[in-house]
Parts: sequence; structure tokens; C-alpha cells
Amino acid sequence: MSADFQDRLRGIVGASRVLTQADDVAPFCTDWRGRYTGNARCVVLPGSTEEVAAVVGACADAGASVVPQGGNTGLCGGATPIGGEVVVVLTRLNRIRAIDPDNNSITVEAGCTLHAVQEAAREADRLFPLSLAAEGSATIGGNLSTNAGGVQVLRYGNARELCLGLEVVLADGRVWNGLRGLRKDNTGYDLKQLFIGAEGSLGLITAATLKLFPRPRARATAWVAVPDPAAAVALLGRLRDVAGDNVTAFEIVGRPALELVLKHIPGARDPLTDKPEWQVLIELSGARADLAATLESALDAAADAAVIADAVVAASEAQTAALWALRENVSEAQKIEGISIKHDIAVPVSRIAEFIARADVALRAAFPAVRIVCFGHIGDGNLHYNQSKADAESNTEFIARTGAVNRIVHDLVHELGGSISAEHGLGQLKREEILRYKSDTEMALMRAVKQALDPRGRMNPGKLL
Repeated sequence: MSADFQDRLRGIVGASRVLTQADDVAPFCTDWRGRYTGNARCVVLPGSTEEVAAVVGACADAGASVVPQGGNTGLCGGATPIGGEVVVVLTRLNRIRAIDPDNNSITVEAGCTLHAVQEAAREADRLFPLSLAAEGSATIGGNLSTNAGGVQVLRYGNARELCLGLEVVLADGRVWNGLRGLRKDNTGYDLKQLFIGAEGSLGLITAATLKLFPRPRARATAWVAVPDPAAAVALLGRLRDVAGDNVTAFEIVGRPALELVLKHIPGARDPLTDKPEWQVLIELSGARADLAATLESALDAAADAAVIADAVVAASEAQTAALWALRENVSEAQKIEGISIKHDIAVPVSRIAEFIARADVALRAAFPAVRIVCFGHIGDGNLHYNQSKADAESNTEFIARTGAVNRIVHDLVHELGGSISAEHGLGQLKREEILRYKSDTEMALMRAVKQALDPRGRMNPGKLL
């Protein structure tokens, strides 16, 4: 990095906010899973939109590529530098700019953690419903850039559906202010949608106006044993028939996933004694006072019809938290266990059971003794479907066959009308894989958008496209 360029960056953000020493830069160069490690020209920590714009403008003038980074909790290497980029970390942009309870909206900066936004909404007696395991460190800018999903998509939609407007720094350093708190704005292209899910490849999100909702006054939570995934889908239909949009979350957890949590997470306990192969975590929430009774009645009817085998309904907030911890700690438990081949897939809810059955058979035929960890948001058709071997030596050999495993899983997903990335994005992990499943026309359209907004290809290179 030239001294002039370094001095220009220091003049924008201050000398202490430009990191160049290897030890200082290293934490920003490896992804959360530890799968990707690159090197950065430097790490810059701006504190305002104006500073971000000036930094990006300076990079454009110097021909330097930019990698945006928030909480660095991504799962596909999308926020990890590859070689010599300037990493622009947005965590200092952490202000709540405005809350409008009457409009049910909140405007926040991109470096706000998801938890901070949830808390700000709660203080205004509102709900921001995006919820995922990394919400204490994941930032809103990253959530929007990857179009994050989480556990309440079934009712509220993913990050794209929760965003009303954006503020974005473009590749040349200009700022587009689209922070509009409107539900209706029919004045041309909806530009914000270009940047949501774009993984920073078109511009850097610096702030967002988000939807809020009435805060639920009641909730009911249950951990339920089901005979198989088909029964889980049937149970979801039954619950929606009686509870409608009060079904907030419906998560499936296979036995191998739960066993990893019980093994690695202190204090985790199996809620059921019979060790069922499949279980679902259900939550109803809303203004209705009878949600617990509704849930228990629906579970009783499902038990009579042999749709469920057993169930426990949380009787306190502590029990609710304990049940949710079992689901939310699956990814952490997998990380502790070791490397696995991970798939974040989506298929129509009606094809969930078929996918699991066919994929399980095909993988076990090709890779005997494979361990399949299956869990996820069955209510919206999104499964985390991961594979490994139990012992380290066999697992190393198995991981080397990632391409063959992907062929089995992703080809089946495509056959069933699904997507090979439901909520994690493409990043480095799937940028080549996606070429197998998207048409030439679709890829050409995406490249045309990239060319229009980032003609020099300097924004997060090597990701997504």
C-alpha cells in the first residue's frame, strides 16, 4: 500500500482506524467457520456514512478493491478478503437514527447489531422480528446484504421483506439516500432490492429503514416428537388451520443435530425421554390470550391422529429459552465437533419429506457411515442439511469429496424446484456452484447489473459472481 494512499485513508478516519499490522488485520481476514482465510491491504473502520463514502472514493481513485464487513458472522466467506483488498468494517456505524412507532418503522445504521435493533424496537413497544442465532454480533448491514432469514420468516418474511429503504455508498463513493419509510412508492425501479442480497458486490449499505410490528402479548412454545418429516409437514398444516398467522416459528431438528448439542453445549438437556429421531420446535405468538390453549388442543388432536408421538409445552420463560437454546446452538455445536459439508437449501414445503428421504438414501449409498445433520426452518422450506464422518481421519477424506456430495444434494434440490442457497448467500462457497443451476440468461442479467453499478469490479471481488 502506497504511503500516499495510506495517508489519505488516515486523514479520513484517523490514524488509529487504519490497521496495517499483521496481528491487527488478522481477525478480519478469516470467516466465522474458519474455512476461508485471505489477506487484506489494510482494514479501515469509518464512523459515519460520510467517512465510508470518502474511503470508498479514495479506494476508487487508487484502484483498490473493497470488502465490506460487519460482525463477520457470515457462513459462505462473503465478508472475507481474498487477496489485497481494503476491508471496510462498518461496526462503528451503530446509531439508531429514528424510531417512528406510528409508522411502525425504525431507521438504523448498518453497524447496529441485530440484537440492538430488537432492543430499540422493544423499548418503543414494538417488534423487529428478524431473529437468528448470531443476533448478538451479526449486524443489520450484513443481514440485509445476505438477505438473512432466521426463525420467524414463516410469519414475517426474510430481511428483504422487512426493509423499507436503504442508504448506500456506491462504487465511486457517491451516496444514494433511499431511506424512505413508505409501504407504497410506485415511482420506478425499486433500487433497494438491488443491494439486498447482493453481498456488498454492488455497494455498501450504510443505513436502513426497517419495518416494525406490534409486540406480541402472548406466546406458546412446544418441543414435539414426530414420526418423520412428512408428519412434521402435516402438523404444520394443522397448526396453521387453527392458529393462522400466529404460527411464528416451526423448526425441525433431527436426532444427530440434537445429539451434537447435548454433547457440546453445557446445560443442554433432552426435553423428551424416548429419544425420537425427529422433533419440531413450535412457537405461536400474537395478541390472543388463548394461544397456549390453542397449541395444546392442536397437539392433542395431532396425537389422536398419530401425527405426533410426544410433546412438551413450555410452562415458563425459562423453559421456553431452554427449548430455543437447543435449536439455536446446533451450528455452534457443529463448529465444535469439526468441519462438515454444509448445505443451506430450500425446496417447497410440500417437497421437504421427499428431499430428506431421497437425499439420505443417495448419500448413504455413496458414502457409507455418513453422519447427516438435518435441521432448519421447515415452515418456510429451508433446511440446513450437513454431512460429516464421526472420526477425524475419515472425515478429512470425506471433506475432500465435497464436490461429489454437492452433486447429490444440489442436483436433487434443483430437480425439486428448490434453491442451493436459502438464506446464507453465495459468497466464495457457491459462486461457481451456482453456474450449474442458473440459466445463461439469468447470469447475464446479474452480470449486467454488476457492470452498471461497479464497472471496474472493485466491490467485494470474487464473491457471488
